[in-house]
Amino acid sequence: MDTLAKRHSARSLWALLLCLMLLLGAMPVSHADFASAYPQVRELFPAADHFGEPEGSPPASAVHANNALIGYAFLTGDMVRIPAYSGSPVNILAGIDTQGRIAGARIVHHEEPILGAGIREDQLLKFVDQYRGKPGRIVVGTQRDGYASVDAIAGATISIMVINATITRAVGMVAESRGIRLSEPGAPAPPATPAPAVKAEPAIEQRTVHPAPTAPTLQLASATSAPAGLPAPASGLTPFASEPEEPIWLALWQTRKGEIAVLVAGLVLLTFILLFQDYLARRPVLLHRIRTGFLVYTLFFIGWFSLGQLSIINVLTFVRAVTHDFSWDIFLIDPTLFILWSFVAVTLLLWGRGVYCGWLCPFGALQELAFQLARRFRLPFFEIPHVVHERLLTLKFVILLVLFGLSLQSIGMAIRAAEIEPFKTAITLRFQREWGYVTFALGILLLSIFNRKFYCKYICPLGASLVIPGRFHSFEWLRRRKECGRPCQACAVECEVQAIRPTGEIVINECHHCLDCQITYYNNHKCPPLAEKRRRRERGSRVYTPPGGTAGISDASRLHDIPVLARDGAADDSDDADPPCWGCRGGR
Repeated sequence: MDTLAKRHSARSLWALLLCLMLLLGAMPVSHADFASAYPQVRELFPAADHFGEPEGSPPASAVHANNALIGYAFLTGDMVRIPAYSGSPVNILAGIDTQGRIAGARIVHHEEPILGAGIREDQLLKFVDQYRGKPGRIVVGTQRDGYASVDAIAGATISIMVINATITRAVGMVAESRGIRLSEPGAPAPPATPAPAVKAEPAIEQRTVHPAPTAPTLQLASATSAPAGLPAPASGLTPFASEPEEPIWLALWQTRKGEIAVLVAGLVLLTFILLFQDYLARRPVLLHRIRTGFLVYTLFFIGWFSLGQLSIINVLTFVRAVTHDFSWDIFLIDPTLFILWSFVAVTLLLWGRGVYCGWLCPFGALQELAFQLARRFRLPFFEIPHVVHERLLTLKFVILLVLFGLSLQSIGMAIRAAEIEPFKTAITLRFQREWGYVTFALGILLLSIFNRKFYCKYICPLGASLVIPGRFHSFEWLRRRKECGRPCQACAVECEVQAIRPTGEIVINECHHCLDCQITYYNNHKCPPLAEKRRRRERGSRVYTPPGGTAGISDASRLHDIPVLARDGAADDSDDADPPCWGCRGGR
């Protein structure tokens, strides 16, 4: 009996606690809770002395000063949830005054990679401070009729565009539901109390900063009624009955038409280079100049100007989007990245990984140009023994698997681990970063001077991810001969990327499509099978001419075009042959 009584008492106690929790959860949040949970709201309304509880649809907290309504404060996460670069929305504390202007904004929660790792907190704070006093229609980085503008943050295009769309849409929804007419761009701002000096805030977390206060959603007394002291909205106006929103990405594409045109022209040129590679390979000087020029274009225009450096984070984000709520709108925000990824997807199926890694990767171009410059100064370089090289190739796949596993648990963890990519430091932020990241990027670059594209061969997780679809490429564009590898080793020795096995096969998954082997393939002085044919042809074209006669010459013009080696009369026929090429002798 005692045991049953104890059990009954325990159950009663748990039931009582559960009821108390439900009652506490149903209680409305007091007006002090919103300001205490989000102290940043006092910076948005420095003159406020009273913050009401979040209410209405969409929920917003009424802000008063001297018993007069001066605006509303709200969390964008309660009404607008636009997936950002990480696949998760950014939650922003924002405010609107009764004159239809934005009182300010503060980011309280995000999982964006570039905002967490590449952008300093003071830069982010400076960006959102631009919204203070702005009307509700805002664009980023350019001027448009009927819109105000704010300056962007370099290297964070997608995140910033999503933040801007989140703020403007939420402001529009709150203003419409409260009967506030948004201020027009260029209209004089009403006198306002200046904001206090920005003090050090708690660091913006990539996980959770403060839990949003839970408050019951209260319906407005009338869909067309307005709070006291404000003009009534137009007849028939209801919450969320705003005009259709323009896609986030459309404005950015329109303002970057010139940049898009230059990028597309470069990709068309690269397509012609690939299609006519045999013609260019027969003209090595021309091909070398074209390739060097294109690498410069890739580094300076695609990389440092357009910030078109692809990353393993793009791959992980795409996979996450496919498995969650997929939307093309987010990937269309950055036209450079979208066009590049579209082109890479096609080339992966036609040529394999090498087109991007060898021609379109800005950091790869930086490594290649550094390697070429080092050769000009005759600096020494080394190659890793083939046996060790084959095992090191697996390292980048291990790194890819680790990053993928982390992304399944948390995209934030994967983003931090993806700092193994020096792309953000060297290309996106142009080495303008903390010294630790810069030292790492410069160390990788220095290593690539002495071993051609060391990072690309052994470490790059993006390259590893491109190998997977690249295995399904449709055509074999690189020509080989039956003598390649057995016995000829000329191309294998000349390939500093070590993408040609000693047996002669080109490992397409590791090839960077530099076309050096194709130059050798068509060169009848470097390719041993062609060199042998050339020597036979030259020996067969030599005709003995008797003293004082020309009877043996059948075609003077043809003989004039054939190079004839000077020979000593005492030498035998073996002296007429060219010495073996460096490739066949196992050297350079």
